[in-house]
Amino acid sequence: MSMEIIKLSATPRVDSGKGPSNRLRRTGQIPAIAYGKDLAPTSVAVSPKALLQVLSSEHGQNSVIELAIENAEKLTVMVRDYSYHPISRELTHADFVSVKLDEPVAVEVPFKLLGKAKGLVGGGIVQQVFRRIPIRCLPENIPAVIEIDVSNLDINETIKASSLAHLEGITLALHDDQTIVVCAAPEKEEAVAALPGAPAAGAAPAAGAAPAAGAAAAKATAKAAPAKGGKDKK
Repeated sequence: MSMEIIKLSATPRVDSGKGPSNRLRRTGQIPAIAYGKDLAPTSVAVSPKALLQVLSSEHGQNSVIELAIENAEKLTVMVRDYSYHPISRELTHADFVSVKLDEPVAVEVPFKLLGKAKGLVGGGIVQQVFRRIPIRCLPENIPAVIEIDVSNLDINETIKASSLAHLEGITLALHDDQTIVVCAAPEKEEAVAALPGAPAAGAAPAAGAAPAAGAAAAKATAKAAPAKGGKDKK
């Protein structure tokens, strides 16, 4: 299903600079600029609340927007960048880049894992290499999220980018052999503890059993330490 294009109103902005921008913000608007390969930089003002609704929508920053500038031609754009106030966390500025519905765009889409990996039973650790997947596709075909089932992923197994090749109309900006998910082996200590007959964590060693590793470490430390009251030679 094609993405729904979101409508956003804007007004032309003539004055620039810190002073005019601050005065604009006090009126409930924020400064923004729209630009692109075939669009000269165009200064506009938009509602931060309306823009926040766009950024909070299903596609977020990847939303396709119909920017209706007062007394000007409508533009098809996407949010390229935006900034927040460091204290109030309110939107303070936005950049829009023009796009064409019949030309692919490069974006990054949230990546989500589904299911419980088989390797977790043996103490494996699932590591998600990418939180967002870089792709190219037509603007209206941008997915809200890319998902993959990891239920069959066992310890020391990986999932490659080629596993996402089935996504229709989408070109991955990754090599087919790029690892995107891995189920790593458990840490050595955890693996030993999981072996049958291994003492429980914190359990005392059996009577007469010497902690060989600890004794060796203590012996090495005593040998390396200088005599009491000694000074280093220069």
